[in-house]
Amino acid sequence: MELTYTKAGDYYLPNLAAPDAPAHPIGKYGRMRKRYLKEHHRTIFESMVLDGSLWAHIAEIDQASTERMKLLIPAMAKQEGVTEELKASAQMEWVGRMNSIYNRAEEIVLNDFIFSD
Repeated sequence: MELTYTKAGDYYLPNLAAPDAPAHPIGKYGRMRKRYLKEHHRTIFESMVLDGSLWAHIAEIDQASTERMKLLIPAMAKQEGVTEELKASAQMEWVGRMNSIYNRAEEIVLNDFIFSD
């Protein structure tokens, strides 16, 4: 690897460029993973930034987490009998049960993807 330098005053500074960010927009879970790494695993975070693998890792975590949520919520709703009929007859009960399902599914995703080492 050959470096080029630019003279700034009396000093020569290396011409370094950060790798391009991914085309995939980073969502909620990707941002959460990035923040977790930055706050709790600083050395891993910095090494990933330096070798250019951070954005790919974050995009992968975000996509996997989103897909898992899309699978878990309908499966849990079906298992617990939360149906469209319940939604039509007792809306507030349906909302409460769906919120509970969403929160439990998100807790699973957070433990499996975001806060794992």
